[in-house]
Amino acid sequence: MTAAAGGTPGVAGRRPAEEPDLRLAGLALAAWLAALAGLHLTAVGTLLLAAVAAGLAGLAGLHLVGVLGRPSAPVRRYGWIAVAVLIGVVCGATATAARVSLRDAGPVRALVEERAVVTAELVVRDDPRPVRGVAGRPATLLVPSELTGVTGPDGRRVVAPVRVLVLATDPGWKGLLPGQRLTAEGRLAVPRGGDLTAAVLSAAGPPERHGAAPTSQRAAGALRAGLQRACAPLPDEQGGLLPGLVVGDTSRLPPTVEEDFLATGMTHLNAVSGSNVAIVVGAVLLLARWARAGPWLAAGLCGLALVGFVVLVRPSPSVVRAATMGAIGLAALAAGRPRAALPALSAGVAVLLLFDPELAGDAGFALSVLATGGLLLLAPRWRDGLRRRGVPAGFAEALAVPAAAQLACAPVVAGISGTVSLVAVPANLLAVPAIAPATVLGVLAAAVSPVWPAGAEFLAWLASWPAWWLVTVARHGARLPAGTLPWPGGVPGALLLAGLTVALLVAARRPVVRRLVAVVVVAVVAGALPVRLAAPGWPPANWVVAACAVGQGDTVVLPVAPGRAVVVDAGPDPAAADGCLRRLGVREVALLVFSHFHVDHAGGVAGVFRGRPVDAVLAPQWAEPAAGRDLVRAEAAAHSTEVVAGRAGWRYREGVLDLVVVGPPHPLRGTRSDPNNNSLVLLATVAGVRILLAGDAETEEQRALLDGAVPGGLRADVLKVAHHGSAYQDPAFLDAVRPAVALVPVGAGNTYGHPHPAVLGRLARGGARVLRTDTDGDVAAVLGRSGLAVVTRGTPPGRQP
Repeated sequence: MTAAAGGTPGVAGRRPAEEPDLRLAGLALAAWLAALAGLHLTAVGTLLLAAVAAGLAGLAGLHLVGVLGRPSAPVRRYGWIAVAVLIGVVCGATATAARVSLRDAGPVRALVEERAVVTAELVVRDDPRPVRGVAGRPATLLVPSELTGVTGPDGRRVVAPVRVLVLATDPGWKGLLPGQRLTAEGRLAVPRGGDLTAAVLSAAGPPERHGAAPTSQRAAGALRAGLQRACAPLPDEQGGLLPGLVVGDTSRLPPTVEEDFLATGMTHLNAVSGSNVAIVVGAVLLLARWARAGPWLAAGLCGLALVGFVVLVRPSPSVVRAATMGAIGLAALAAGRPRAALPALSAGVAVLLLFDPELAGDAGFALSVLATGGLLLLAPRWRDGLRRRGVPAGFAEALAVPAAAQLACAPVVAGISGTVSLVAVPANLLAVPAIAPATVLGVLAAAVSPVWPAGAEFLAWLASWPAWWLVTVARHGARLPAGTLPWPGGVPGALLLAGLTVALLVAARRPVVRRLVAVVVVAVVAGALPVRLAAPGWPPANWVVAACAVGQGDTVVLPVAPGRAVVVDAGPDPAAADGCLRRLGVREVALLVFSHFHVDHAGGVAGVFRGRPVDAVLAPQWAEPAAGRDLVRAEAAAHSTEVVAGRAGWRYREGVLDLVVVGPPHPLRGTRSDPNNNSLVLLATVAGVRILLAGDAETEEQRALLDGAVPGGLRADVLKVAHHGSAYQDPAFLDAVRPAVALVPVGAGNTYGHPHPAVLGRLARGGARVLRTDTDGDVAAVLGRSGLAVVTRGTPPGRQP
């Protein structure tokens, strides 16, 4: 895409850059927004939107041609832009209404609302995608499909060409190819909405296949399988990344690599996008130019390469989208007019949305379009500006391209992740030299794999070296202090950052604004970042317990020695657990305790093990739910770590820590939640401070603890409040503990009503200083000169409870 996006060569003088051709941009954007709105409306509402836009466009057109008066020149100029926008609304809304009416067709909708068990006739639309789940249990596969017919419980067959999402665990669903026809039985459910999926089908068993997949899909499947075999001897990180980099196959990609790529803004490399197309087509273009081929011959050769690449990675909707973005560059090349690339992009966006309105809500589509638009609109100007200031041509191009793409994509990424990455541009800049060789060598390995397996393995080995560099850049970038900043998530956050970005780009056209921005950036980097690096203030001095903000879950840390700690629970997410321990400077885990096996306490176990030794794991005797138990045992076995069953009276002593299991006093059965009420309850003493960690114990276990405790035996200075502060607390238990500090690990915006206001009120009335991770972030109790104090991350220590 760089060849197409580069524009005319940089000039030595100060001649202004050619103005972009935005004539079709308004039409494409309007069609996009109308399609997005239509996905969340009914067909009637969407048609009403189209009718209103059509009426306004007609009135404006009559005025502009002089039927309803003679408009002035400025009115005519901007009036036709408004008419194009209204026509875009009409096209986008009409196309979406037609598809929404099929999605909401009566017969299928009735079966969905009844949650009927049906026999479905399906055509697979895309590759089955595994959902990362629990080790030792069958993975759930998501299989996007087209429903051609469905037979309900009454035996009546309904012809229904609508989209469905199949959820399956049977191994028979693995290896299906797009275009494969099959029949499956299962139960229908209501989809999440916001797209063209009419139903979710939970498959009850294996599918019955009818014939073979199309020849092109079988050929692509053979090449992809060959690439996987060629990558099998490689280390896990490089061997998992290469198929994702080349053909979008991330089935072997380690979760740690995926998380590092997300944190550094490099996640676009894990999926087929316009950059993949640009690299392959660009390699062919270089060869064609070396052979002195003319523009049309070069474009023809690139077109053949484009078709071959689409066959290799399979013509799924995401690949067709990426190929369209690549074809835009070819059109500009063939025409010899790089300025035509932007109208081609706008036309391509409009055509794709009319063909498949669901793309309007696809984040991948938005990222592809925005990245391509950034390369066309921003990169040439920035490159030429750098060259005018004496930056060498190649380096100017290398700086401008990733910066333009990242700036254009930043609003969508911020809306998805709720963060703004400060390392994305430098990380992508460092990654640029490795992307093309890894991709080209990987494509060659896939191409020769059916006829020369040994040669494919050699090419994959060569490609593993640039892949290693990509993994290294992502790993170190993800671990930089202050590498990401929190940002409002969802549509509001994306729109906010988009507005700020546009305002900054407009304002930056003035030299005084550019200087002011440069001064602010330098001040932030020279002032704030060294403070974070040299004196981050976390963990606070003399801390005795910390509860980390890991979402709706628990991760509590007790210090043993500098860099060494006991970790109680791992939260729901490996990245969050790893980040918690990195912020606290924990390099070694003396003991990893799981209060119970619910996913909000055990799901992040891989993050605790990431890059640090774990001496032992303490787990409850109550081995349910099995999913969490198997996840913990599998991770411990992978690191040769012993798992010990905890029971009341079990004790651990090391350094400044003395830890004893006080509950459950006996197994509890038939309670509201047996896993919760068999949580390990721990009483720890750190530097003389008593800390009670109550797991998710509810009223039944709390009463059992009260019945078996000696007077004052549950008294503690710090209480980790049970079950995220839920309403299932025994008031007598809280009174018996009577803490000075109450820590409530809880996720922001959770749907469980945690924490309960009455529980927080009782703790506060008892004299406790209550800290919540959803509002205070990471929290810690510290032992100061005047006694126990609390610290929240980023606030000064010494706040007295």
